[in-house]
Amino acid sequence: MDGNATTTHKNVALLSVASTIASRITTSESIDQRLQGALKRLHLPKGLLQRVAGVYERRNWEEGQQFDDAAIAAGKRALAQAGVRPDQVGLLINTSVTRKNLEPSVAVSIHHGLGLPSSALNFDIANACLGFVNGMSLASSLIDSGQIDYAVIVAGEDADEIQNNTVDRLEANSLNRKDFMSEFASLTLGSGAAAAVIGRADAHPEGHRILGGVTRAATQFNDLCVGSVDGMFTDAKALLKGGMELVVSAWNEAKSDWSWGKMDRYILHQVSSVHTNAIVKAAGLDEAKVPRTYPLLGNIGPASIPITLAYEAEDLKKGDRVLLMGVGSGLNTAMLEIAW
Repeated sequence: MDGNATTTHKNVALLSVASTIASRITTSESIDQRLQGALKRLHLPKGLLQRVAGVYERRNWEEGQQFDDAAIAAGKRALAQAGVRPDQVGLLINTSVTRKNLEPSVAVSIHHGLGLPSSALNFDIANACLGFVNGMSLASSLIDSGQIDYAVIVAGEDADEIQNNTVDRLEANSLNRKDFMSEFASLTLGSGAAAAVIGRADAHPEGHRILGGVTRAATQFNDLCVGSVDGMFTDAKALLKGGMELVVSAWNEAKSDWSWGKMDRYILHQVSSVHTNAIVKAAGLDEAKVPRTYPLLGNIGPASIPITLAYEAEDLKKGDRVLLMGVGSGLNTAMLEIAW
């Protein structure tokens, strides 16, 4: 593979992964109720979110809860599980799509909330739903280089504002069916947070080795999924087609460096049943090895991969091979192998 499309890590381990699940359940049925005027006007059936996307519920924060506080809570649990003190951390990477302001970074409040030392580098990485995997890869490279001993990667998402704005707009009389479907993906979004701690493998033989992976870009599709707090607007068919072509291209070219045909788990970015089924078919994955959290949690952006991994962690055993896989708006794809 050309350039930096493939990466191998020599002495890095995942020490822990933890999640904070939002407590308020928002059912797809309740969203249908809010959209009943639009559905009737556009002659659309109820239950599209369940039948088309496979999303039955998603989580939202209770009043007063903040996504960055949830990320801090996940980070504290991850540090405790890893047995790493805050003063040992050399790097914090926040990968949230959600942010309260353009500046400062979200990372600064999480750095403060975790009680990290002044010497700990901290910043945001924004790459749509791939941010967490990209953050793990970057932090792993810094550990391999000897610049840091430990890193914390976090993501916290809040889908409330985009959901409410989307529902309000879809209920407006001026929108047609095409407009409705272009915003359909916004209704699948959920809220949650996750954190991971990584460190040197030689200092933590109990850790899970991060072996490396591949990335590929198809940025000619940069306008197929564009989001803000006002809404997420997608060309769903073109997005799926472009995304699958990108995944298959990366998967096939990775075969010269990696053997991923028989992994024990494939932790995919959680979008919908259509997206998951398409990746399973395109890459020839064993469907039994592909856990799904989107039916009850929805799409939690970059937090969805670590949240799904945290759910699976209890059932993984030493020696299991795990592949993190995702496609992010833009389009970009990343795959990262972990030896459990």
